[in-house]
Amino acid sequence: MPEQLDAALPEVARARMAEIRASQTWGSALTTQEFAAIAGAGFDPVGQVLGTAVFHIGYAGRWGCSGAWSYFGGTEVSSSAYAPFSQLVRTMYGARRLALARAISECKALGGDGIVGVKLRVGHFPAGGMEFTALGTAVRARSKTRPATPFTSHLTGQEFAKLLHGGWVPTGLVLGISIATRHDDWRTYGQLRWTAGNQEVDGYTQLINHARHDARHQLQLDAKAHGGDGIVVDEMELRIRERECPSYENQRDHIAEASFVGTSVARFDRRPGGSGLKPLTILTLNRER
Repeated sequence: MPEQLDAALPEVARARMAEIRASQTWGSALTTQEFAAIAGAGFDPVGQVLGTAVFHIGYAGRWGCSGAWSYFGGTEVSSSAYAPFSQLVRTMYGARRLALARAISECKALGGDGIVGVKLRVGHFPAGGMEFTALGTAVRARSKTRPATPFTSHLTGQEFAKLLHGGWVPTGLVLGISIATRHDDWRTYGQLRWTAGNQEVDGYTQLINHARHDARHQLQLDAKAHGGDGIVVDEMELRIRERECPSYENQRDHIAEASFVGTSVARFDRRPGGSGLKPLTILTLNRER
């Protein structure tokens, strides 16, 4: 069975999984407190897992600016049909999910039920392109019941234990990404003049609102696809940039990129009248406390 699971992994990852199984010694990215919390919740670490993918980012979905139509106002979001940057956002989703899928494959090869403390990172690859990585610790429950697919979660060991003790389980790491673009219209130019005084630049307000709203909506859709009842958000990021329009002199597009990362969670049933799980006890190793 492990050999069949290893077939989906790169050669170097297969060798590492085989070495871990042969040595029966697991590694992790857990702190002492996280290890104690996970063990107290009925789980054991089975190994550190890593998924990585390097992507070349070429065509982003729009060569020119947002166009003359938006000179009269309007914001385009990447989730709309034929919108600018829609192809780029699909690539960003695909790269992250590929790295995460490879980490899940390593988790399966180690006999794990899920991954805790997942860290998604994106960085420039020295030879060109972008490197996407997913790093975490695979864990296995002390139970006869095994999930059909390993869960993924950004939660720390303590947070994971608290979630279980509260009657919730993680169902998957979820993403929400959106890129909104808006051309500087005549009203925006007027509000930016030094003679305009102190006032809201409503075009820019609409730009960031559209980006954040669409990213949150995509996050909710991803959580629903994972069977979650709710979302525990880990990271929220908003980046703004501008670019000159090659077709229109002295005119600019403003671009807002919003992204959310979190864990979808679902409530599990408890026996009627039961008191639930016992409180988790954590002892500090610091003698001064």
